[in-house]
Amino acid sequence: MSALAAYKPLVKDPALLLTSALMVLFGAHVASLLPQASTIAVTIFGLSDGAYSRILIAASVIAVTTSVGFGIIADQRANRRAIALLSSVFLTIGSGLVTLHPSPVTFVLAHAVFVPLASTLFGQLFALGRLAASVHPKREREAIQSSLRALFAVPWLAVLPVWSLAFGAGVDLMAIYPVCFCLAASVLVLTLLFWPRDGATRWPDPKSGLSFRQSLTEMADWRILVRVLALGAINGGVVLYLVLIGLVFAQVPGRGAGDVAIYAAITAGLEVPLMLMVPAVSMRMSRVTLILIGTLLYSVHLACIPVLASSPALWVLPVFGALGGAFILTQPMAYLQELLSARPGAGASLLALQKLIGDVTSATVFALGAALAGYGVVALLGAALAVLAAAALYLMDRRKQGGPRYSA
Repeated sequence: MSALAAYKPLVKDPALLLTSALMVLFGAHVASLLPQASTIAVTIFGLSDGAYSRILIAASVIAVTTSVGFGIIADQRANRRAIALLSSVFLTIGSGLVTLHPSPVTFVLAHAVFVPLASTLFGQLFALGRLAASVHPKREREAIQSSLRALFAVPWLAVLPVWSLAFGAGVDLMAIYPVCFCLAASVLVLTLLFWPRDGATRWPDPKSGLSFRQSLTEMADWRILVRVLALGAINGGVVLYLVLIGLVFAQVPGRGAGDVAIYAAITAGLEVPLMLMVPAVSMRMSRVTLILIGTLLYSVHLACIPVLASSPALWVLPVFGALGGAFILTQPMAYLQELLSARPGAGASLLALQKLIGDVTSATVFALGAALAGYGVVALLGAALAVLAAAALYLMDRRKQGGPRYSA
């Protein structure tokens, strides 16, 4: 299936069109807020590095707990519209608090409580996309999921340059919050008006019939957890790239913040169109094969950044990063949902668990590698761990077309 053909269902199907629009708006919100949050915390509100670290820890715990809890509830009660609306309200409150009354207290409430509570919206959007795609031919479903993930990434290409120009023209950093408030309010309005009514959808969405404890037990199956751990270790490589790129360039004479921006822009600029081409490839290879290939390519990119940082050959690496990223940022989405194929909400909540594992893995690798010998060892350890995890995943599922299905 061509990339263009993959987008036709997103335009013609009202539920998929809504999911696409919300992906873009939510992606624009995240792309606006996430890169500047630490700067705002320290330079504007006077929070210490330690205080901001505690905010991040609280946010991670709340985001994972909420995503898992809301995912299970959505499967239990088949009330996905209600969960999506609640998440949209949290997103709007979090953005609005700092917009209307900027202070350290509202910043902490927004970033440690309300925005993390809203993070479950990401999983709910993929759950809606998966359910809406179920009424389309089987060969289109994989392409739909990959295309939706690409749409979430698109705003990063458009939003970041716009903010860069705005800040260069003298716009205050706090202008981010009114813009994010408008984006969040748009998400809330679209969800309220157009999210399919629970029990009145074109696709079957039966209640799971499981208690909360039974649902947690199902998710805690070792066959599921070991695969989520593997995908988390792969995701840790992506996190390490974002951590290392600025630190490595800062140590190289002649490199600086401008080079970091150019490198990241080239990588992201190549990544998004390549994501749009993934559906054509995914029809011919299993997900675990694509994840393994993507991890190998991305690991070359990660491991070689410190080695080639002072060389003109550095500018070849974004090609490897973009090719690998196109696979490892799209395929795990569908893979994780297939682990709990009969529980779209719980399956989508595994995305948050994967992200948490990736964050913890990258932090551990960074601390260990930096203590041993510096950033070069950090990159090498992260790349090696990601490859080992991808190889283990491939060996577990190489005989299956996609991921194993463990739900009833």
